[in-house]
Amino acid sequence: MDLITPGTGLIFWQLIGFLGLLFILIKFAWKPMLAALEEREGSIESALKSAEIARNEMANLKAENEKLLAEARKERDMILAKAHETSTKMIEDAKADSIKAGNEMIEKAKAVIETEKKAALAEVKTQVATLTLEVTEKLLRKNLSEDKAQKELVDEFVKDLKLN
Repeated sequence: MDLITPGTGLIFWQLIGFLGLLFILIKFAWKPMLAALEEREGSIESALKSAEIARNEMANLKAENEKLLAEARKERDMILAKAHETSTKMIEDAKADSIKAGNEMIEKAKAVIETEKKAALAEVKTQVATLTLEVTEKLLRKNLSEDKAQKELVDEFVKDLKLN
């Protein structure tokens, strides 16, 4: 039964031992443990502050990257629009130049054709005049040798004059 109900002396010595141990722990171990806990708490706080700062910096960088990306897209669209406008203008200029050159070629061809036509008509008139003179000369030589033939020729000319 001694184990179940301890004696007063045992309780006294246990209390003295516990208080001594408590005093020694408070004097020597409690301050270093509190200092270690405070140091750990400070490092956790600084880590949380650093994480918050890093998160804010990342948000700022992300916003800046989005802004730069939007500017780059805007500049790309502007460059593409300018390139499209330039190519359209070049195509229109080329069409206008080709139409102008074609019209000039057509005008030159018409002028050449007209010149050739006039030259051909002049040549035909010359040939007709030459042939007419030759035929007339042959007819006159043949017909005018007789008086009767001369009269018939004059009558025929007179008839032709009345018909026309």
